[in-house]
Amino acid sequence: MTAEAARLRIKTWICATVVVLCNVFGNFFLKRGMPADLPTPISYITALFQPWAALGVALLVLWLMSRMALLSWADLSYVLPVTSIGYVLVALVGKVFLHEQIGVKRWSGIVLIVAGVALVSAATPPLTEHGPEHDAEYDAERPA
Repeated sequence: MTAEAARLRIKTWICATVVVLCNVFGNFFLKRGMPADLPTPISYITALFQPWAALGVALLVLWLMSRMALLSWADLSYVLPVTSIGYVLVALVGKVFLHEQIGVKRWSGIVLIVAGVALVSAATPPLTEHGPEHDAEYDAERPA
């Protein structure tokens, strides 16, 4: 592995970690800050100004920005499976901190997600050789 490829892999893992953690905790705080009853559309807007909900929104904004950065240099087919580990962490956070019940079907799905993340993240590079600069070549060679 070249130094550039190693740098890209480290940068990708750091940014992917930020993406996952902002998603998990942004959704957790948003859930924690939402009142049980929101009878009118205005009550949804006022709920955004509750401290926990506002923290959740801020983390989700950071999630979106870091995800955009990650997608700017890594393949979509790499980013989405790798960051899907967030679904597993959301389920665990929901179980531990929100006391949610997780049944056998959900745990089975979680195991499948973990297996897919392990397969994609360990076996493939974050960026293939054919990036946007090769699209014109590809389009010219592709049959109409």
